[in-house]
Amino acid sequence: MFTFIKKILLAPNTILPKKLKIEVIKNRKDWNAFLSLVGVYDTYHTYEYHIISKSDNETPILLKYEDSNVLIGIPFLIRNIKGTQYKDLTSVYGYAGPISKGVTADFDNSTFIRKIAKFLKSNNFVSAFSRLNPFIPNQSRILNDLGQIVTRGQVVNIDITKNIEAQRSHYQRRLRTYINKSRRNCEVKSGTTKKDLKEFISIYYENMKKVDADGFYFFDELYFEKLFSSKDFTTEILLAIDKDTNKTIAGCLFMISNGIVQYHLSGTRNAFLDKAPTKLLIDEMRIMATNNGYSFFNLGGGIGGNFDDSLFRFKSTFSKDFKDFNLWKVIINLDVYSALVFKAKTIENFEYFPMYRSNK
Repeated sequence: MFTFIKKILLAPNTILPKKLKIEVIKNRKDWNAFLSLVGVYDTYHTYEYHIISKSDNETPILLKYEDSNVLIGIPFLIRNIKGTQYKDLTSVYGYAGPISKGVTADFDNSTFIRKIAKFLKSNNFVSAFSRLNPFIPNQSRILNDLGQIVTRGQVVNIDITKNIEAQRSHYQRRLRTYINKSRRNCEVKSGTTKKDLKEFISIYYENMKKVDADGFYFFDELYFEKLFSSKDFTTEILLAIDKDTNKTIAGCLFMISNGIVQYHLSGTRNAFLDKAPTKLLIDEMRIMATNNGYSFFNLGGGIGGNFDDSLFRFKSTFSKDFKDFNLWKVIINLDVYSALVFKAKTIENFEYFPMYRSNK
């Protein structure tokens, strides 16, 4: 009895489906190559931002998933869990989450979540957490049923796809008055020198002390210097100069990538708060971003994602185009997670994830 193997003839230049592959990327070259392939990403997805943002005990990775014509990448920071063989994953400060190519409306993520969960568990990861990005498509579609996605609050976007006057028409009347007054009293300059950067840092620190900010927000000078000299994204610093005293009285630091402008950090000298220079600087960035053909201008949300505090109310005077700010969290190894929570003797804080780190 003979067994015949039917030969399948392929047309010239036929592309065979790629096999499913999961890869951990740690180097700049492969990371940047992946970003080029997917095309749609933000500053918070770049290799350089992860290197700038990581703590000494954190390792940046891009978790790459490839299956046929689907590419998915999720950037993380790996943290070792002290005294154990286990690790967990978290995201950088900002808006990260998955980026992708080939994920369509009918995408079935069941294979993705099964394979990713198995891969992470077999590599001793206990949990994963990420702040998601309201301006990157398909994030919820990719992560659906892998852990939990919760809405933490909202962020304020200025729709810079509209013309400049249409945008301004959405400003609160009082805001327009403040900006007009500030424009009469101040000049705006782009911070391009190391002296400008140091001035901004000084203003930022003064502002953080005034609001009694958490120590996390007192970034060291090297952090600012690295943002300022970044090659993976553009950092734009705008400074307000008081016309009467010729002093630099306020500054805003924006990060720009792929048409997405992020309002990252800002500050105003205490003695000049009445001149409302930050409002003017945001307005100037809005005009610049519109003229450059960018797509989104994210002012962010309130403190900790709160949408009912003074910071959010300030931002919402510019626009009512609110986007949900979502968090993703997943327990990968429930037995180990529970043991770590018990060992840490943490007070049950269901808002904090992972719970075993809530006392740290």
